[in-house]
Amino acid sequence: MTDTIDRADASSESSDQQAVDRRYLDAALPVAERVEILLGQMTLEEKAGLCFQTMIVMNQDGTLAGADPTFGLPATDELVAGRLMTHFNILAAAPTPELIAEWHNRLQELAAQTRLGIPVTISSDPRHSYSDNPLAGLTTGAFSTWPEMLGLAAIRDEALVERFGDIARREYTAVGIRVALHPQVDLATEPRWSRQLATFGEDPELTSRLGAAYIRGFQGAALGADSVATMTKHFPGGGPQLDGEDPHFAHGREQVYPGGEFETHLLPFEAAFEAGTSQIMPYYGMPVGTEFEEVGFGFNKGVITGLLRERYGFDGIVCTDWGLISDSEIFGQPFPARAWGVEHLPPRERMRKVIEAGADQFGGEAIPELLVDLVRSGEVSEERLDASARRLLREKFVLGLFDERRYVDVEAAGRVVGSAEFVAAGEAAQRASITVLANAAGAGAAPTLPLARGLRLYVEGVDADLAAEYGEVVATPAEADVAILRLQAPFEERSTMFENFFHAGSLDFPEAVVAHVREVAAAVPTVVDVFLDRPAILTPFAGDVAALVANYGASARAVLDVLTGAAVPQGRLPFDLPRSMDAVVRNRPDVPFDTEDPLFRFGHGLAYGAPDVDRAGGSAA
Repeated sequence: MTDTIDRADASSESSDQQAVDRRYLDAALPVAERVEILLGQMTLEEKAGLCFQTMIVMNQDGTLAGADPTFGLPATDELVAGRLMTHFNILAAAPTPELIAEWHNRLQELAAQTRLGIPVTISSDPRHSYSDNPLAGLTTGAFSTWPEMLGLAAIRDEALVERFGDIARREYTAVGIRVALHPQVDLATEPRWSRQLATFGEDPELTSRLGAAYIRGFQGAALGADSVATMTKHFPGGGPQLDGEDPHFAHGREQVYPGGEFETHLLPFEAAFEAGTSQIMPYYGMPVGTEFEEVGFGFNKGVITGLLRERYGFDGIVCTDWGLISDSEIFGQPFPARAWGVEHLPPRERMRKVIEAGADQFGGEAIPELLVDLVRSGEVSEERLDASARRLLREKFVLGLFDERRYVDVEAAGRVVGSAEFVAAGEAAQRASITVLANAAGAGAAPTLPLARGLRLYVEGVDADLAAEYGEVVATPAEADVAILRLQAPFEERSTMFENFFHAGSLDFPEAVVAHVREVAAAVPTVVDVFLDRPAILTPFAGDVAALVANYGASARAVLDVLTGAAVPQGRLPFDLPRSMDAVVRNRPDVPFDTEDPLFRFGHGLAYGAPDVDRAGGSAA
């Protein structure tokens, strides 16, 4: 392992640091005492730097990056040495774990050269699945690949979720990632909402159980030097979105509760508190028609102080969602601050309102000078700033970042991240999550699945070379014994590149897609596999296909293994699948299982050898 003592000593011997009381580096002292020794020596600028966490990138060779025009990010040296920031969430990473680890150690070396040598805390959005959304989830790269959280919910195994969390923890810590900007324990009660993929679905009880297991996997029984701290989100529940639109965007800013189920959305957070989550992130949305002020949750004192701090007694870190204060550009397109309900306020007053609400850290912001000015002007007391600085420093000490865990072992990172054991576990989970919805060409027909190997296969959405390992690939449906079509759940195209990362709008497949599926199904028995990042409406072709399968992030090989019986499907739906868009529109967005007469119900999933469903009358739960 890299010699942390030598590096720490080197940073402490600079001539301009001799007056610093370095007893906070003594690991034998209680954490609370170490925090006070350090906090008592910090300048206002150093305290303010703690309270900001923004995105950071690395060069592909593992060196520290300069300014990044894509996301409007300053150079790394400016963020650490100039703005004295010590919290960053990593975006796209270098191609190998060794390079990521080298980058992390270089970043810690840069931080060690500052006056107090406060170590950096690196966080990450989920990066263990196939998602590729720069502000919600990142592709796996070198890490093991698992189904999305909806897929883990489909398996319904707390022990597996905890094992996933432990494996992800080991891969994260190997490269220096110490905070998970997850789990997302929102309830997927609005079928159109674009953020469902990273949830555990629609059911409060299942979400509570799996969310707690997830936290235990990442943090352990108690937060410590081997943990990854979890930032559970999005308090007090981000599911009840008006028309299913997401509050990353102005047209999705309202959260509504026509069914009076505000309290239901708190249940998974209660389980997260019991499991010991270290951090909480409030969502962008603003509550409409409740007892709370109609401003975004990050600005909402009634929610953060009244509900989170006072009712639940939460004394961990509260970090806002990204970009509440400043307008920005992403991919060269304007991206206004998500200052819902306070859009009329200038950045200075938005910042003060967030602090008054009770948050500790500004996500996606890098303007500590504004907070410094608020304190110097008397608008925010230094005592209030100290309260947040204490929480942020405490976690760094508990995670061992001032001690043996500041640097990581580059060679070990290469052995741990993407190890054969971890990759195999992720692939097994992908297969297990696959959900068979229907398995016969009609009432009374013999089951279609599992398919025999060696059949003539017509495939769409599957690499032909891969399919050839399971049968003879042919060019047309007319030549085939069976067709296999892989589809993406539908979504509406939006006006900006960034918004199109968030699949929203109608759940109906386009008429051309429906007609094509029916045409293929009329020519040959057809198996349709749908990636359900949202609960797609399958009604138009559910009665025409020989088998209907759902996945939540699975490789083509995982799907083919299940279709051919090399693996057995274990998945059960984590939400209802609506029968029509009319039913979706009538659904009350805060109420679980409020969609009238769903085509397939929550919990539905067939095992091989089980009877098929009656599609005319819906499915059994």
